[in-house]
Amino acid sequence: MIRSEILKEIAPIIRDHLVVCNIGIPSQELHAIDDQPTNFYMLGTMGLASSIGLGLALAQPKPVIAIDGDGSVLTNLGTLPTIANNVADNYILMIIDNGSYGSTGDQPTYAGKKTRLEKVAEACGCENVVTCRGEDTGKVLQAALASGKMTVIVVKCDSGNARHPVITMDPVVIRDRFMKAVQA
Repeated sequence: MIRSEILKEIAPIIRDHLVVCNIGIPSQELHAIDDQPTNFYMLGTMGLASSIGLGLALAQPKPVIAIDGDGSVLTNLGTLPTIANNVADNYILMIIDNGSYGSTGDQPTYAGKKTRLEKVAEACGCENVVTCRGEDTGKVLQAALASGKMTVIVVKCDSGNARHPVITMDPVVIRDRFMKAVQA
């Protein structure tokens, strides 16, 4: 199972929640699968979806799901101790770990070698860390939402990208409609 298949599976689950999606191809995939005003598509800031998601969760009470990648989390490892030490029980960080930098050509990440992001998250102090296979993502995500506890989900899947067009929506439009969804 590749990331786009996971996104298709969870689209009905995340539709009514605030979602911050990782840069590049993951955002393109989610946009093509189920564009929603509650989706904030990252267009150029690798490694910051998890940090932006945490800030959003701390600032308001609605559930926030940050969809990040292993490569992006590895570029901003400081996010995991920040998340662990600033608990927001309305926050779920979903790391889709395909062992590659999918948006730049599928070069292998260290998570595809020896580094285990679930162990890194636990070592940083994250208390609710769950690892699952791609096909189990929907039920694991639903359980995390139902728990009312901050959760880090590491989803193990195959490398690969679906072909979707770039997002042509102006970044200001993405921001403005997302801000309206946050305030609604």
